[in-house]
Amino acid sequence: MAHNLAQCQKLVKKAVDAGAKALFLPEASDYIASSATESVGLCQDVSKSLFVRGLQQAARDNSLLINVGIHEPTDPPSDRIKNTLIWIDKEGEIAHRYQKLHVFDIDLRPNGPRLKESDSVQPGNEIVPPYPTVLGKLGSLICFDLRFPEPALRLRRQGAEALLYPSAFTVPTGKLHWEILLRSRAIETQSWVIAAAQCGRHNEKRVSYGDSIVISPNGHIVGRLDHVEDLDKEKVDTREPDMLTVDIDSKAVDEVRRGIPLLRRTDVYPEI
Repeated sequence: MAHNLAQCQKLVKKAVDAGAKALFLPEASDYIASSATESVGLCQDVSKSLFVRGLQQAARDNSLLINVGIHEPTDPPSDRIKNTLIWIDKEGEIAHRYQKLHVFDIDLRPNGPRLKESDSVQPGNEIVPPYPTVLGKLGSLICFDLRFPEPALRLRRQGAEALLYPSAFTVPTGKLHWEILLRSRAIETQSWVIAAAQCGRHNEKRVSYGDSIVISPNGHIVGRLDHVEDLDKEKVDTREPDMLTVDIDSKAVDEVRRGIPLLRRTDVYPEI
């Protein structure tokens, strides 16, 4: 976790040097463990986490908004933990928190991985209303939530102008679905989509696909970073963290929504 904090601090410096208003970091930026037992054992309350406290200090020192995915203990404590996304404001305070709704349980054997996040992670039970920022109203979701349109549509109805999908996508599912699902969520909600993604090998069991992307409200990719297949395999484990800088224009949301008004027939399907 000390190494991961140092990597994030490098990105803070890059963000400040670029004049960014906010820094978006991936899901599980504090750690990705090799087992459920290890994941639970590493988890700390934010008040004790050197990783979180380090980022809070970085936010204060640089007057920078920081959005980051971490792990937190359940309350009351249990044999599972929470996968959360927190907003750290310019004063270094945690101003907003979202707990991942949909945990990542897949079995792609024999040609892919078997992962069961539910062994160690307690799913959330709330779609948290959008958080107002200098970039507009931002709706928080995490990784596997991407596969379900309902939370994104709810956040749109609650006023979201951008959706966040910090992730650590697997390589097989990243190849198949990452870009197309992100663009779909942007198009159907007419919102910006900001998807900060981990990239490369974490341990002997886990490799993340990467491909950090920002998508405009009309589904256009306005910026992206490499995915794991683009990288020199010898440099994947040693390379410096990379950052994408994008201008988020809230006027683009108004223009797209005015040009193509999506008037849903809620009298026909009120559950959406």
